[in-house]
Order: sequence, then C-alpha cells, then structure tokens
Amino acid sequence: MEVRKGVIKGFDSGTYKATVQVAGSLSVWLEGVAVARNIAASEMVAGRHCALIFFDETNPQDAVVVAVYS
Repeated sequence: MEVRKGVIKGFDSGTYKATVQVAGSLSVWLEGVAVARNIAASEMVAGRHCALIFFDETNPQDAVVVAVYS
C-alpha cells in the first residue's frame, strides 16, 4: 500500500469518481479513481489537493481518494 499526493482535475458526482494528477507526474492523469463517500461532492473542486491510497502500486485503478485539502 502506498499513499501519494495529487490534484483533482475533474469529478463525476454520478459515479463518485475523479480524474487526478498524481504529484510529480506532469503528463499522466488517472481517470475513474474512486472517491471515499465521506467526502462531500461540493469539496471535489478542480485544483484542490488530495490524498490517494494505492492498494496495489502496479495497478493505478486500484486507488481511492481519501482526503481533499487546500
């Protein structure tokens, strides 16, 4: 398991998934990243920083946004 920082680039409140740019990676954005349901949809604003947990470092789709902050 690995914890990484990122930036929210987009959010779909219907699926509760986000597009996230992982810190240190300027050209790679992860799409369809699950967002913890305890985070209000109103907090998922593009440009906000976030904390990501990767359960399997070899599979970027096996990640979840667990916090957002400014």
